[in-house]
Amino acid sequence: MTTSVRLPLRVAEELATYCVSNRRSKSEVIIDLLERFFTEEKAGKEAKTPYELAVSAGFIGALELDENAASESRARVRAKLAQKHNLQKFAS
Repeated sequence: MTTSVRLPLRVAEELATYCVSNRRSKSEVIIDLLERFFTEEKAGKEAKTPYELAVSAGFIGALELDENAASESRARVRAKLAQKHNLQKFAS
C-alpha cells in the first residue's frame, strides 16, 4: 500500500541524513517507527493503574505501625525513584 506524507523540511532533512548514515531506506525507517509506535500504544492500554504499581512496588500495605515507618517508607520511595531515574545520590 502506498501512502504519501507531507513532512516538514526539518524532519525530511533529518530523515534523509539518518538514512544515508545508517544505509537504510526512508520506507524502512518509517515502517519501523510506525510499528514501534503501535506496539507501545497497545502496551500502554494494558498498563497497570497507579494503585497497582504502588502495590507492586511495596508502597501500599507494607508499612509497619511503628515510629520508624515514615523514615523507612521515605527511604523506599527515594530508592525506587533513584532506581527509575538512575540517580545515585538519592539512593541512600
